[in-house]
Amino acid sequence: MSALTTRDVTRERVAPPRLPLSDGTVWAVALILMAAVLLADLLTPASLAVGTVLSASVAFAALGASRRTAWHLTGLAVLANVGAGLWNGARDGVHPTDLANRAVSILAVLLVGYLTIRARTASERAIALREQERQHQRERALRGLAEDMGGPLGQAEFVERAAAALQRLTGALTVEIGAVDRAMLRAPHARVISVSADPAPPSRLGTRVPLEFLAHPVGTGDVWAADGGRVVLARLRRPTQGDLLVILTAPHTPPNLTGEAIRALQPLLERTALLDDLREGRAQLAEQGELLRDLIYAVSHDLRTPLLANAMNMRAALRGAYGSLPDDYRATLVNGLGANETLLDLADQLLLVARFESRDATGEHRESVHLREVVLNVIRDLRPHADAKGVTLEPRLEGVHVAGNRRDLRRAVQNLLDNAIKFSPPGGTVTVGLTGDGEEALFTVQDEGPGVPPDRERWLFQRFRTGGAGGGTGLGLYLTRRIAEAHHGHVAYLRTARARSRFTLTLPLEAPHA
Repeated sequence: MSALTTRDVTRERVAPPRLPLSDGTVWAVALILMAAVLLADLLTPASLAVGTVLSASVAFAALGASRRTAWHLTGLAVLANVGAGLWNGARDGVHPTDLANRAVSILAVLLVGYLTIRARTASERAIALREQERQHQRERALRGLAEDMGGPLGQAEFVERAAAALQRLTGALTVEIGAVDRAMLRAPHARVISVSADPAPPSRLGTRVPLEFLAHPVGTGDVWAADGGRVVLARLRRPTQGDLLVILTAPHTPPNLTGEAIRALQPLLERTALLDDLREGRAQLAEQGELLRDLIYAVSHDLRTPLLANAMNMRAALRGAYGSLPDDYRATLVNGLGANETLLDLADQLLLVARFESRDATGEHRESVHLREVVLNVIRDLRPHADAKGVTLEPRLEGVHVAGNRRDLRRAVQNLLDNAIKFSPPGGTVTVGLTGDGEEALFTVQDEGPGVPPDRERWLFQRFRTGGAGGGTGLGLYLTRRIAEAHHGHVAYLRTARARSRFTLTLPLEAPHA
């Protein structure tokens, strides 16, 4: 981290930049000195060359706040020299030696004035450079603080990171952060101790905070001092909870840098509240989803047992196990058996939905599946249902192999084919195709039904979404999509130019080496 070091900050506190005198003070002292020297020059013989001392008043301008003062004092000193020379010449007469001394005095004043102005310029530049370097150090320190606090953080993580970052930034012996509740320091809490802290002070967690720490002086902002300036305190505000108290023991940085660090941490703390809310909401959703999956598992599993027993009893009755039955009663049993099969199919679909939603499907055993055999078996099972509706099944199948779960692939094929038979008009034809195209197997089912309304196509493969083709429980096409995705494929719907519905299941072909 690029931050102010302890030695840099200590040097800054021990040797602060020297403040220049005000222009008024410089003028007052320089004019008094200049008047005294001028008076002495006027009262003494020209041979003493007292005018040379006028350069002292010009040199005094180096302590001033501006170069303009040095220029003005230099001009006055030259005028004073010329005036004194004229006065002495009129009084004592003009001698070559006196003229030479006066010229030297004027040159001395000009030289001192020039050097004073250069020194003033160099001093101003040094002060500006020092201030610029101090500003760069402060920016590096705050940038390092931001880097230390990077990434998504909850409040507990934020408090730990902030304590460590402030200790590195300020060089404090200890940094402790905690929430204040009824004058007690509570969680979220963190404490960082410097290696130079010997002995280490005890933690304040769960203890009463001194009243001096809680007494926030008016007009000090969010950073103030206590214990004679040895302890620096700061406040991090939380919108919906109590504020966080920051306690820094013997920091080496000036309070203004600590205040900037606190202001930089404030928006990061506000962001942690949003992240905590998102995490809590996500945990609640995960818990609710797990509860629903467990409920679906339990209901579907417990539903199958009585349904299977009921189906066995109805089939036994139809076979004559209970004697001869009236035709009306036999028709009722046949209808009941069909409804029973529908419920069993729904229970299977619910179990499969729960398995896919819980991500259990990805770990299923994969094998080489001859997809043509799977499709033929489904056609054989559904043909009586198609014949009862007067629907003709027209298969056009090629032999292709895919790697996957045979039971799930059968479910996907059955969903598409059963859906087509359901929505085909009596006397219609359902065309079933299976071809290999490059590295993909294409299974297509095309019927002559009414199709899906355009405004419902986007919801066609979502669970519990029905309407037109794909109606019913709203699980068939959803499961087909999830099975296709689990096999690295996809399923699509298309309304053809001849107003026919076509579903296409695309699956990757089995690799040749497999």
